[in-house]
Amino acid sequence: MIKCLGTVYRFHPLFVLMMIFSVFTGYFIELLTLFAIVLIHELGHVVAAKSFGWRVMEVQLLPFGGVAVVEESGNVPAHEELWVALAGPLQNAWMAAFAYGMKQLGWNDPVWWEYFMQANLWIGLFNLLPVLPLDGGKALVSLLSYQLSYHKVLRFCTGLSLLLSFMIVCFAVIPLRAHGGIQLNLLVIGFFLMYANGYGFRHIPYQFRRFLTSRESRALQHMAQGSLAQPIVVAGQKEISAIVHLFMREKYHLIFILNEQGMIQKVLTEQRIIRAYFSEQKSNRAVSELFM
Repeated sequence: MIKCLGTVYRFHPLFVLMMIFSVFTGYFIELLTLFAIVLIHELGHVVAAKSFGWRVMEVQLLPFGGVAVVEESGNVPAHEELWVALAGPLQNAWMAAFAYGMKQLGWNDPVWWEYFMQANLWIGLFNLLPVLPLDGGKALVSLLSYQLSYHKVLRFCTGLSLLLSFMIVCFAVIPLRAHGGIQLNLLVIGFFLMYANGYGFRHIPYQFRRFLTSRESRALQHMAQGSLAQPIVVAGQKEISAIVHLFMREKYHLIFILNEQGMIQKVLTEQRIIRAYFSEQKSNRAVSELFM
């Protein structure tokens, strides 16, 4: 574990196992190269995140990238999250281009430069898969946040990530019958992603509640900037918990409550709905019971 500028860097147990395995198989130099690539990849995320004022608490280094633990979760602008997600693969892109140039110039060992280029391409492209917690999965969350409610984004992206993780596991064992073996590294990564997304799917309610607790500060930002409000139109029988599930990450909402004739009975700010949601025994009550 290393701490630098307020951020803790640590090896994930999966990386440690691969390091031990590489010592016995004679691939330790290749793993050191992989470690350097992964570290630069993650530093790209960290620098981008800190440039936006994010607080990066910890970075766990994995064989295919890493996982950054930040205090901000769902309460930062989607465009910031998108840039932070893409900052990692961008490091792989310039390193692969540099390795290609060195190979063409004939500097040092061309075989090593080829490995360095291929490793960067593999890590960069793999991380762009739309699977959480990979960079592509985070980018997909950011982009969908402009079109869908945040609760729907969480459920869709986590469900898709589970499906694609399972497909990665299946792909790793496809050569079993054809070639008499399996792609062990890919299989381990696939199982890790399946576990991570299974855990994430169970904790969607917790992640969504964190999103709601940050809405107060975001609402103040929207009002200070003079943002346009996104209306949410509901009947009086709509439950508070169902209304908050309609909130979009990039919008500030005004909730219009209609009667049976379609007439507006009341207009509420999202702050009042959120406070009712967190109030004891109020989240499952109809909005008309609380505010009419």
